[in-house]
Amino acid sequence: MNISVFGGSKTPVDSPDYHAALELGRGLAQSGHTVLTGGYGGSMEAVSRGAAEAGGEVVGVTCLEVESWRPVKPNRWLSREVKHATLNQRLLDLVTRCDLAVALPGGVGTLTEVAMAWNLMVVAVNPPRPILLVGAGWEGTFQSFYHGLDAYIPAPDRRLLAFRPDVPAALDFVRACPPAAA
Repeated sequence: MNISVFGGSKTPVDSPDYHAALELGRGLAQSGHTVLTGGYGGSMEAVSRGAAEAGGEVVGVTCLEVESWRPVKPNRWLSREVKHATLNQRLLDLVTRCDLAVALPGGVGTLTEVAMAWNLMVVAVNPPRPILLVGAGWEGTFQSFYHGLDAYIPAPDRRLLAFRPDVPAALDFVRACPPAAA
């Protein structure tokens, strides 16, 4: 499967979140999956590094627009880079090219990726496929969202999201996904 992984771009190398992302990338590659990330630093780098060190294929989906306003370069762990002109093109590629999406802890950009992937399934642009949110922060965020806007988020839409507390549980979830269903 092609698995897009979203996560914070500023995750420090010495942080538990970086090490968890490294473990996720390693586990995905060891299971034979191609990993797609935003291609830059933080969690994207950690996932890319973990997958690359495990011998997996890592696709970095980058864009000229980000590089024009932020001094970043693609991380060195990519097997291949797909560079788009705009952030919107990059985002659309990340959420449509995957069979499954995984979100690690992150900020507004990560939330945007999750929301776009989810919305494209809700409006039937993309076929249903799992969006796996890893960490207690995601579940708390979405429970508040569901509670505050209950009438606008029906049960079928909620079932498109899966929550797992940590990377080992996330890898178990991925292993249980049949390739045809994702």
